[in-house]
Amino acid sequence: MMAYTPRLKQEYRDRVVSALTEEFSYKNVMQVPKLEKIVLSRGVGAAVSDKKLIDYAVDELTKITGQKAVSTISKKDVASFKLRKGMPIGAKVTLRGERMYEFLDRLVTSALPRVRDFSGIKATGFDGRGNYNLGVLEQIIFPEIDIDKVNKISGMDITFVTSAATDKEAQSLLRELGLPFKKN
Repeated sequence: MMAYTPRLKQEYRDRVVSALTEEFSYKNVMQVPKLEKIVLSRGVGAAVSDKKLIDYAVDELTKITGQKAVSTISKKDVASFKLRKGMPIGAKVTLRGERMYEFLDRLVTSALPRVRDFSGIKATGFDGRGNYNLGVLEQIIFPEIDIDKVNKISGMDITFVTSAATDKEAQSLLRELGLPFKKN
């Protein structure tokens, strides 16, 4: 039996590597930037007063990614937010390997097209080290989320960590993998 390879991973090997090598004239295949991980995170500020909200957030991220999400805890006390150190205030999940490519595929083919008035994602979310941050305003764009079971519309941050040295390389990599950047 042949091992299963996600569509995007195969496409990365077959097409993206050569496209990027052409664009940036790498001398070695190992220089070609690759996607290392995708992190989905979500802050749940209201969890200070309602602990159940964290469980909802963890459940939703788990449904969306197919991988168990964990709750994140606060690092310090903030009196004005009634926040104590060690309280759960968010949820996150880190995807690598097959699951990462699967998620990216679903994000590009089914979730992003469901965003209202969608015209592409901003090309300004790069951090200078080849990583890209994308904010999603509503979790209901993911087909895995049942809209009738949602207790509150909330967004999340999706961070794409690449091995690219520059933002330009990272953007080319992500564009080749199918992220619809806006044309400036």
